[in-house]
Amino acid sequence: RDACAEFLEKNLHPTNCLGMFLLSDAHQCTKLYELSWRMCLTNFQTICKTEDFLQLPKEFVVQLLSHEELETEDERMVYESAMNWINYDLNKRHCYLSELLQTVRLALLPAIYLMENVAMEELVIKQKKSKELVEEAIRCKLKILQNDGVVTSMCAKPRKTGHALFLLGGQTFMCDKLYLVDQKAKEIIPKADIPSPRKEFSACAIGCKVYITGGRGSENGVSKDVWVYDTLHEEWSKAAPMLVARFGHGSAELKHCLYVVGGHTAATGSLPASPSVSLKQVEQYDPATNKWTMVAPLREGVSNAAVVSAKLKLFAFGGTSVS
Repeated sequence: RDACAEFLEKNLHPTNCLGMFLLSDAHQCTKLYELSWRMCLTNFQTICKTEDFLQLPKEFVVQLLSHEELETEDERMVYESAMNWINYDLNKRHCYLSELLQTVRLALLPAIYLMENVAMEELVIKQKKSKELVEEAIRCKLKILQNDGVVTSMCAKPRKTGHALFLLGGQTFMCDKLYLVDQKAKEIIPKADIPSPRKEFSACAIGCKVYITGGRGSENGVSKDVWVYDTLHEEWSKAAPMLVARFGHGSAELKHCLYVVGGHTAATGSLPASPSVSLKQVEQYDPATNKWTMVAPLREGVSNAAVVSAKLKLFAFGGTSVS
C-alpha cells in the first residue's frame, strides 16, 4: 500500500487531485490525503468544473467550499459551484441549499450580482432559510459599501490567501538559489537549490509547481531545459525540453498550460553564445502530456517582454527587439 501511495503522490495533478483525495480518504493514506487536499484547495478553479466535483458527497462539498484557504479570486465561482452541484441532482439536493449558501462569502460578491442573480434565484426565493441568508448578506454588503461600522458576519469574512512568493534567478550572474518569502514571519527561507545553475531564464507557476525554462548556463551556452519545483514535495524534477533553446524570454500560464514567448537563442556558430535576433516563436507546454507544441508566432520578435494571461488571452508587454 505504501508503494502505491508513493506512486500516486508523484502523479498528483490538478485534473486528478479530487479523485486522489477521495481515494486516500477511503484507504486512510494520510500523506496522500494531505497532499491531494492541499492541491484541491489550490486548484479549485479547475476541480469545480469537473464531473468528480459534481458527484462529491455533500459533506465533502461543504468541507471544500467553506475552507478558509480555498483559493479563488472571485467568490462568484464558489457560489456558482455550489449551485451547479445542487442542480446536478436537484430533486435530492435542493434541501441542502441553505447549508451550501453558508459556505459562500455572500457579502463579498459584487453588489449587483448579489441582488440581481443570487437574491432573484428561484430556489432561494422558495426556501425561507436561504432567503434569510441572502437578505443578511445584502444588509452586510450595504454596510460595507456605506462604510457603516464593522461587519463581523461570516458571510463578509475574506478567505485567507494561500499564495507564496518565491525568489530565484537573475540576469548578471548564474544562480542556483531558490528562496521562499515568508510574509507572516517576515523572513526569507532557503529552499532546494536549482539542479543546474543558470541566468536569464523565465519562471512561471502552475498550481503547486514552479517551472523554470531555458536561460544561459555554463560557458553562456543557451539551454532548452525545463526544471520543475514541486512546492508540496519541495523537490526538483526535469520536464521535457523546449523545442527552441532560448533566454531572455517570458512565460505565463493559460488554461493550465505553460507558454514561453520570444527571447533570444544562440547566434549560429558563436561560442560563447551571443544573442541572435529576437525570437518570434511561441511554444506551449502541457503538463498532463509532458509535451511541447509550437503555436502561433509573434508578429515581431521580442525579448525581455513581460508576459501575462487574462481572459483566455496572452499579452506581451514591452521588451526589446533585435533585428
